[in-house]
Amino acid sequence: MFKKILIANRGEIACRVIRTCKKLSISTVAVYSDVDKKALHVELADDAVCIGPAAPSESYLCIDKVIQAALDTGAEAIHPGYGFLSENAEFAKAVKKAGLTFIGPSAKSIEVMGAKSASKALMEKAGVPLVPGYHGDKQDEKTLLAEAEKVGFPLLIKASAGGGGKGMRVVEKKSDFIDGLNAAKREAKSAFGDDHVLIERYLTKPRHVEVQVFGDMKGNVVHLFERDCSVQRRHQKIVEEAPAPNFSKDLRQKMGAAAVKAAQAIDYLGAGTVEFLLDEDEKFYFMEMNTRLQVEHPVTEEITGQDLVEWQLIVAGGGELPLSQDELSINAHAIEVRLYAEDPQNEFLPAAGQIGYLRYPIEIPLVRRVETSVRESVWAKDGDQVSIHYDPMIAKIIAIGEDRDQAIENMQDALHELRITGLKTNLAFLQNVIESRAFGSADISTRFVENHLEELLKANIKDDDRVLVMGAVGVVDTLLQHEIYHRGGDTPWDGIQGWRQAGTEAQSVILNGKTIKVNLCNDGKARVDLNGNTYDIAFDRMEDDLALNITIDGVMHNVVTIVDENSVDVLCSGRHFVFDYLPTLSSGHDLEEASGRLTAPMPGKVVDVKVSVGDEVEKGTPLIILEAMKMEHTIFAPVDGKVSAVNANPGDQVDEKLELISFS
Repeated sequence: MFKKILIANRGEIACRVIRTCKKLSISTVAVYSDVDKKALHVELADDAVCIGPAAPSESYLCIDKVIQAALDTGAEAIHPGYGFLSENAEFAKAVKKAGLTFIGPSAKSIEVMGAKSASKALMEKAGVPLVPGYHGDKQDEKTLLAEAEKVGFPLLIKASAGGGGKGMRVVEKKSDFIDGLNAAKREAKSAFGDDHVLIERYLTKPRHVEVQVFGDMKGNVVHLFERDCSVQRRHQKIVEEAPAPNFSKDLRQKMGAAAVKAAQAIDYLGAGTVEFLLDEDEKFYFMEMNTRLQVEHPVTEEITGQDLVEWQLIVAGGGELPLSQDELSINAHAIEVRLYAEDPQNEFLPAAGQIGYLRYPIEIPLVRRVETSVRESVWAKDGDQVSIHYDPMIAKIIAIGEDRDQAIENMQDALHELRITGLKTNLAFLQNVIESRAFGSADISTRFVENHLEELLKANIKDDDRVLVMGAVGVVDTLLQHEIYHRGGDTPWDGIQGWRQAGTEAQSVILNGKTIKVNLCNDGKARVDLNGNTYDIAFDRMEDDLALNITIDGVMHNVVTIVDENSVDVLCSGRHFVFDYLPTLSSGHDLEEASGRLTAPMPGKVVDVKVSVGDEVEKGTPLIILEAMKMEHTIFAPVDGKVSAVNANPGDQVDEKLELISFS
C-alpha cells in the first residue's frame, strides 16, 4: 500500500479520497487554485500545494504543475478523481514517466475509450451491441449532414472526447442540424480541446444504465452490478440508483457480462464504468466507457458494502481484487441525488456566489450519507463559495433502504432536513422528483424530466397563511436577537423593538404585500394577526440561533428565517420559500426591471452575439450565447423590439446582471 498520495482534483471527490486514505493511514497531498485556498479538501489533507490561478487551464489542468507538486512533497502516486485530468492519457503517461503511480487504468485504455468513435469500433469487434450511428473520422459539415440523414431524425450529436453532457445536442429535424453541430463542436473544443463528434440514433424512451467494473494486474475483472442514471437534465445525471429498478436477473447477468467483456477487451485496470442505453424491449446498447471513478459510485458502495476508493488503491499498488464475482452480492437499495447551484425555473442555468445558511441532513449509517466539499454554515458571512470556474455541484445526498420504497422514503426525509440559502439551487426540484408518482413507480427514461417538467417545476405556494405567519414570527425574532446583540444586552428588555412581557405591542411585518402583526411574549408564545384571523402559536429557539421550533395548529415545524434587505428566506417543512419583504420603516423598493433591457443571467464568457444594432427581433429570438461553468447557454429576446445597443462582444467576460443588449 502507498505511504503518500496526491489527489489531482478538488471538491467532494478530493475530500472522499482523503477520507479513505485517512482510514488506511495513507498521507495525502491536496492541490488547489488561488480561489480554493480555504476549500475543505485543502483543510483535510496533510499537505497542500497551490498550483495556479482559478482558471482550470492554469491550475487543475496543468500536468507539469500537478506532477511537480507530487514530486516536491514526496508523494508516490497520484489519484485523479473524476473530471479535469482523470481521463487524460497524456497525464497518465506523464505520471508514469515521472516515476509515480497513476491510480487508474493505463494510458492506452484511456486513449481507446476516450475516443468514442474508436471505442465503438472496438466494442463492435468484441461483440458488444452498439446504437446505430456514424463514428467515423470525417468531420466536415457535408459528410456529417449526409451521415445524419442516413441515421435519421431525431438524432444525437456527441463529443467524441468528452462526457458529462458537454458537447452534446439532440437534433429533432434536418434544418436544425448545422446549428446543433456547431454548438456541440464549440462546447467540445472548450471542454476537452477536441471538437471531434459522432452521431447516433436518438432512442425514443431509453433508460441510461451503467455497470461498475473493476480490473487488476492479474487479469481479473469483475462487475459490481448496475446503476440506473436515467433522470437527467442537459444530458447530465441528477438522480442515480442501484440496483436498477424493474431489472430482471437475466438482464443483470447479460449486461454485467457485456461490461466485463468490454473491460477485458482493453486489459482494463482499476475502476471503470461501462454505460449502456436500454430500450423498452430490454435490448441494450453500448454508449461509452468512463475510465475513472464516477460521481455516483456511492450507491454501488452502499449496495455492496465495498469501498471503491480502497479497491482503487489496492489494485494500483499491484494487489488482487478483494472479492471475486461469486463473492459479490446486492444487499440494499440506494439512491443518490445531486444538489446543484442552478435555477431549474430558468432552464437549469448554473448559479454562482456565496452560500448562506446551510444544514445537511444528519448522516445515519445504512440510512443516509452526504458527500460534499462545502461546509455547513449558520451566518451568510461564513458561507463557502460556488465559483464560476468549476462545476456547480454542492453535494451528493445518498439514501439507503432494504428495498426501493424504503430508500425513497429515506431520501424524502433527508431532503426535508436539507436547508440552504444564499443562491438558487435545485433542492425543490429534487424533492418534486423523488415525491413524484412516476419516479415512485419507476416509470423512468432519459426523457423523464422533459416529460414531467411542469410537475417537477411546480413552485411552492408562497401565500399559504401558515407559512407567512411562521415567517413573520421568524422575522420579528431575528430582528430582536440582532438588536439585542448589537446593543450588548442579554435580555429582550435591552432592545427597542417594542418587546413587552404580555406581548401588548405588536410588530408589523410586510411579506408579499400582506401586513402581519406579531405579538411575541417572553414565555415562548406569540399571537399573530393576518387576513382577519388570529393564530396562537408556541415557539422555542434552537442551538444555531436562526432556527425556531414553531407549533401552529398543533403541528410543530422547524423554521429557519433569513432576513435580507428586501427579501426573507423561510425554510420549513422541507421547503424553501422566498418572500418579498418591506421593512416598516422603508419607503419601499422598485422591484421591477425595465422591459427594454437584456441582462446577463449569470457570470460568464460571451461566445457569440447573433444580432446587431438596428435589428428587429421577436420575443424568443436567440441573441447571445454565453459560456458558464463549462456549458453553453443561449439567451433569448425577452420582448419584441429593435436592438438599440449591443454592449458585449465575443470573448468578453461579463458579470451577472450586466446589461448586454438594449431595445427600443
